[in-house]
Amino acid sequence: MKLFENRIGWIIDLIFCLGFMPLIIFLGPTYYWLAVYPTFAYVSIVWLYVVYFAIRFSGMPRMLMGQKYGLILLVLVIVLLGNYLLSQYPLPKVTFNTTALTDLYNDIRHSSQTMGVWLMFSIVLGYSLSMSFIMELYNQMILKKEMEIQKNNAELAMFKAQINPHFLFNTLNSLYSLLIGTSEKAENAFIKFIDLVKYTYTSVDNETVTVKDEIVYMSNYIELQMLRLNEHTLVKWSYDVDDDSAQLPPMIMITFLENVFKYGVSSHRDCMILIHLSLKNGLLMLTTENEIVKHSDEFRTDAPVGIENCKARLNTLFNDKYELSVSDTDGKYKVNLKIRLK
Repeated sequence: MKLFENRIGWIIDLIFCLGFMPLIIFLGPTYYWLAVYPTFAYVSIVWLYVVYFAIRFSGMPRMLMGQKYGLILLVLVIVLLGNYLLSQYPLPKVTFNTTALTDLYNDIRHSSQTMGVWLMFSIVLGYSLSMSFIMELYNQMILKKEMEIQKNNAELAMFKAQINPHFLFNTLNSLYSLLIGTSEKAENAFIKFIDLVKYTYTSVDNETVTVKDEIVYMSNYIELQMLRLNEHTLVKWSYDVDDDSAQLPPMIMITFLENVFKYGVSSHRDCMILIHLSLKNGLLMLTTENEIVKHSDEFRTDAPVGIENCKARLNTLFNDKYELSVSDTDGKYKVNLKIRLK
């Protein structure tokens, strides 16, 4: 079933190339042209294939959903202009004994040529547009199905891993009461830890959270991680957002934070971690940079797993509305994530 889902586009294209087009050729005027005007017939056939694949792979449905009307108009103008030029293809002149009969025959033939070209063009254009929208609808259904599966898997994993929330939070509150008065630093750290746990438990049921909540979560995570670091590791964390009420999936960036603290800290040599989050005009950008302190072989076998899992989630949630670039050069690991939020 999965194999069929991945190759449905190929199947549609094969049906057009091996079934639909031959039917048009043998039932339309092209069959006659092959016998009388073979060059024009071959040019027409090639053109119809070009029209089909140009429409299929131009992403017309996505351009329509993205309100890229200029691009849509450009594609349509190009194919319409190309078809007009084909309809004016100069066929060999046929002469009769009288000029009037010659002109009449050539005019009728030209009209027949024009109508035949536009008729086949209209059929192919309609078929390609229909298949493009059907494929987009199919892909959206598959995407929705994958999102539901991933959400169900995440919830299932959470339910399997979690202790009864009431018991957990009551226990944490009891432990916190024991810390009161012993150390202000320990109290603050424990409060941040409780907030992290609460956020993890409550956000799993929400499809989206605000950027403000996610920043608080990230800040708490970073500050807790810094408690275990000494003076050799410098952490620079900053953010700049123009709309902290914007919505995004919860904990979408935690994998990248985990990686920088897992592979980029040292207790015996100086190193620096950079984390910056920005949101401008609906474009969310996360940048992280850290030195690869952990052994390179361990890093290359472990780190990509988390990144690949995160890519799978980003693909499911944002499809083509995100960019993720990862580089590992000169002992530095850099991540640049851009997400176009709705």
